[in-house]
Amino acid sequence: MRGKNSPYTYEQAGVSIAEGNALVKAIGPLAKATARPGATSELGGFGGFFDPKAAGYEDPLLVAANDGVGTKLKLAIEHDRHDSVGIDLVAMCVNDLIVQGAEPLFFLDYFATGKLDNGVAERVVAGIADGCKQAGCALIGGETAEMPGMYADGDYDLAGFCVGAVERGEQLTGERVAPGDVLLGLASSGVHSNGYSLVRRLAEDFGWKLDRPAVFDQDRLLIDALIEPTRIYVASLLPLVREGLINGLAHITGGGLLENIPRILPEGAHAMVNADAWDQPRLMAFLQAQGNIEPAEMARTFNCGVGMVLAVGADEAADVTERLEEAGETVVQVGEIAGGPRGCTVTGSAGTWSAKTDWEATHSG
Repeated sequence: MRGKNSPYTYEQAGVSIAEGNALVKAIGPLAKATARPGATSELGGFGGFFDPKAAGYEDPLLVAANDGVGTKLKLAIEHDRHDSVGIDLVAMCVNDLIVQGAEPLFFLDYFATGKLDNGVAERVVAGIADGCKQAGCALIGGETAEMPGMYADGDYDLAGFCVGAVERGEQLTGERVAPGDVLLGLASSGVHSNGYSLVRRLAEDFGWKLDRPAVFDQDRLLIDALIEPTRIYVASLLPLVREGLINGLAHITGGGLLENIPRILPEGAHAMVNADAWDQPRLMAFLQAQGNIEPAEMARTFNCGVGMVLAVGADEAADVTERLEEAGETVVQVGEIAGGPRGCTVTGSAGTWSAKTDWEATHSG
């Protein structure tokens, strides 16, 4: 029992400055491993510097993006899968930058928890550093917040902030997209980082055994299929963007194909997507069957196996496809741009769905 005049300390309140300092020291080498021209990789200052000229830019526009991982973190926490959610965090930001034509330059993370567990935090930050290396950007700083009472035991949250650059006049705004363009889809690595509230609801309602082999892949645990990190497309797309071979890019996140493709379309351009052009991944088919999810709901909730969509000129489609495949991507022609009101229509053997510019979905068939 505390004496009447006993002194209070911050650590007794639940916050250990020493543990925080130890974490910064431990993750220093992880940040250094992401060093690139223009960046300083030293942690511990009040901010991080970046020199765009040292990165090779003459007259850059800066593009910024921030995001989180969402409730996918609950799966990671509950099943001790902390090593890859940092990749998800980076991917959600850098994939949003490349669709603007921007090269990701530097990244900062925010890790918040009730009680700091340095072992878990280091694993998370190692994933962030891995994602940064995949995207070619530097991890130049971040914030670790220990906040007793804000989070349940073992819980944590992540947020990320990334800045990229594109030379003035070379940015992708969608204004070059035009009727006649071909739509190419790049395969996703899984659910990525959207739709997990529904995934977790299905897991709970149907009593999935996540530590058992998946029914659709006996060589893999179900939890490992669900936790597969978001694919980072920067390295394969950036050279093509810089050569002017891509007219528009859509990152397929929340809202799925129906709501993300229209975001890059100018007035008078309508995306026509053929859902029968590619085989739905077995994981997606499993989710749909388990939840008896209507096709229209799938098309606006999950990526359905396509994590990025490119609009390219018809004459360039074959060359772009070949180069992306050489870079390790799986590419399929998913549709085309037609004339009409700005929006997207997905057709397939199961019916037809469309999203208008006000994102109101309609269904027929």
